[in-house]
Amino acid sequence: MPKNKGKGGKNRRRGKNESEQKREIALKENGQEYGQVVRMLGNGRLEAFCFDGKKRLAHIRGKMRKRVWVNQGDIVLLGLREYQDDKADVLLKYHPDEARILQKRGLLPKDIIVEDNEGEQKNDDDLGFEFTDRGLDSESSGDMEVGSQPAARLRALPAYSDSFSDSDDSDDSVDLDKL
Repeated sequence: MPKNKGKGGKNRRRGKNESEQKREIALKENGQEYGQVVRMLGNGRLEAFCFDGKKRLAHIRGKMRKRVWVNQGDIVLLGLREYQDDKADVLLKYHPDEARILQKRGLLPKDIIVEDNEGEQKNDDDLGFEFTDRGLDSESSGDMEVGSQPAARLRALPAYSDSFSDSDDSDDSVDLDKL
């Protein structure tokens, strides 16, 4: 086997994560606008609510793809297009602490919520919906509604027994003459 020469490997070529260092906060210029990601659409696209009051379809530029992960609720700097007002390009993603600084300076509205979900893993208990025990404890199910129909309109399923018998002395024989 060849001896390892020690110059590093794939990790050395990849470089270090520079997001841990403090960076200068980029402010918006003419033709740019702050926005918050409403939803991710896939294929490097997202829907963002710009703070000038418009929703725009935004495209994550190639330099940011697979290097900076943009999620729902993130604050981004959008480059507006002169020829298409309803489309924009994502130029920069602000970290939550940078977004709070912009909010204190009065550049972002005070009513937006800046979530600090970087580094946190999503809790399995918080799935976005809640299970309830509706109707399980109730004795009288005649007046309770199930789904969009009243329970009185639903029929009960027939009772089936789990035991199968091949004997001829069973009670549920079929009379072929009545058919």
